[in-house]
Amino acid sequence: MQDIQNSPSSVPIAIDRVGIKSLRVPIWIKDRSKGRQHSVATINLGADLPACKKGTHMSRLVEVIENWEEELDYSTLKKLLENIQQRLQAHKAYVSFMFPYFMSKLAPATQISGLMGYDCVLTGELTEHKKPVFTLTVIVPVMTVCPCSKAISDEGAHSQRALATVSVKQKGFAWIEEFIEIIESSASSQVYSILKRADEKTVTENAFASPCFVEDVVRNIALKLAEHKHVSWYKVEVESFESIHAHNAYAYIESENLSE
Repeated sequence: MQDIQNSPSSVPIAIDRVGIKSLRVPIWIKDRSKGRQHSVATINLGADLPACKKGTHMSRLVEVIENWEEELDYSTLKKLLENIQQRLQAHKAYVSFMFPYFMSKLAPATQISGLMGYDCVLTGELTEHKKPVFTLTVIVPVMTVCPCSKAISDEGAHSQRALATVSVKQKGFAWIEEFIEIIESSASSQVYSILKRADEKTVTENAFASPCFVEDVVRNIALKLAEHKHVSWYKVEVESFESIHAHNAYAYIESENLSE
């Protein structure tokens, strides 16, 4: 049968990455409290393609995932990248897993347990003769209370939900929960899935006692990541969905590579 993919390209330009996107698969992830948890990931896989080849073998990427039954962590991700390199005879391989990660949280006053889902992304890139590069991204909702609004108002202040997006490269093992906790402790308040009236009172009072600009939140997170012994690089973005403004507020910090 004719193999069109291996035929010469009429435009001899190398492609940095070609592959598949938005394939959904079940996965297992390490869980600090339960050992591991099950989730469903949306994955992207790819590899480079030399100028001399017309196309890549997409089906081989699907086969790689179909035969992959490992718990998702850095060591198994490295094996997956090596398998992609081998199957596609590529110099570079790339994979990303986007998945919800769940934690049980207790409401602050009543201690009622509720399940919170956090969007996470784990990416890996492998270049021939080099170490793989892994990046973990965690997206966490928080609450902010405007310090300016509180200072100039006779009563109250405007408050809103914000999203903090943290990406890290690690030089040692750290739980996903650690980064979620760093983010949640850096804003005016956490966000909860279940709140009774007593809990709403506690959340509101605590949040108004800790007003934060997005600048405060992004700096608080960056400071804690810089002090984390297993973080070698970080990027922090905070976007506040302003309740009284027609725009969102935004802040961003990216580190230099920290000491190994």
